[in-house]
Amino acid sequence: MNARQALLIGALLLLGACDEAPQPPGGFAGLGADAAAFAQVERGRPLQFPADHGAHHGYRIEWWYVTANLSDEQGRDWGVQWTLFRSALRPGADEPGWNSPNLWMGHAALTGPYGHQSGETLARGGIGQAGVEAQPFRAWIDDWSLHSTAGEGLEHLQMQASGKDFRYLLQLDSDGPLVLHGAGGYSVKSGQGQASWYYSQPFYRVSGEIERAGQRYAVSGQAWLDREWSSQPLAADQHGWDWFSLHLDGGAKLMLFRVRQADGLHYRAGTWIAADGRAVALRGEQIQLDELAWTRQANGRKVPTRWRVRVADHGVDVQAESIQPRAWMGTSFPYWEGPIRLEGSPGGRGYLEMTGY
Repeated sequence: MNARQALLIGALLLLGACDEAPQPPGGFAGLGADAAAFAQVERGRPLQFPADHGAHHGYRIEWWYVTANLSDEQGRDWGVQWTLFRSALRPGADEPGWNSPNLWMGHAALTGPYGHQSGETLARGGIGQAGVEAQPFRAWIDDWSLHSTAGEGLEHLQMQASGKDFRYLLQLDSDGPLVLHGAGGYSVKSGQGQASWYYSQPFYRVSGEIERAGQRYAVSGQAWLDREWSSQPLAADQHGWDWFSLHLDGGAKLMLFRVRQADGLHYRAGTWIAADGRAVALRGEQIQLDELAWTRQANGRKVPTRWRVRVADHGVDVQAESIQPRAWMGTSFPYWEGPIRLEGSPGGRGYLEMTGY
């Protein structure tokens, strides 16, 4: 560990983001802690593109998040994750040098028939090592990047990252519109009104190459990009979430999440996305999520890796099962993330993220 990494990990510890440290008041990674000094998410602000593809320096936390369900030439399932987080120590625009208020953190993973590999890299803002540019779009940290290859938006992207014993280089091309979750992108996360700005591009076609332990595989499939920013996305009594992004047979998409609360009355919401891109917000009572099987991870934690997912109003009743149950991300923010198969009505593939376990 070099001195820069030590300083950044120390800052993350102060934010409550260490696997071994007790969680601070405010739930998972302190995201439910008071953030009155930062910009607040307020209903009625229209999202603006391409500007909102870039960073929002008045807010405390945001991320650029891609998950891809892929198959190789032998028909085997793989999953890829690429994530860039921006976390602000204080409000305000980025500044040159070490006076920057921004911490940047990248997560990458490759999950497949031979296991789960992941990597993490950290950077301080203001020194050019990490950042996001909205027009043309470019997000990077060290030599990991997600950037536009044609035009100025998110329609055509190249994505690359590497870690111990894995790397990938993928081309993403969208054939559908951006999807705004909640009410025009205003996505409520609790009964107390905590919210985020949240939109997705769930219609990517993917091609490219992955590498694991020196072996290369040509792959193709589908990808989903999430953009989200807030200053306090959780309530103080919410300690984690379960999030599904589903590519359904027939072309429809489905996003669902459950934010777990201390009183057991978990908050649920989602979005039904028709094959042509039309989106319908889902209320909590329309969504049923039931854990069916749990898997113990290498660090001893148990997480549910098989679920029953039901949205009766749209004819969805599936069992979602991880292709690699031990897909634990032992990063500064510890969580489970991996690709899933869907069996039932309808079938499909997707991704599952679980935090706070």
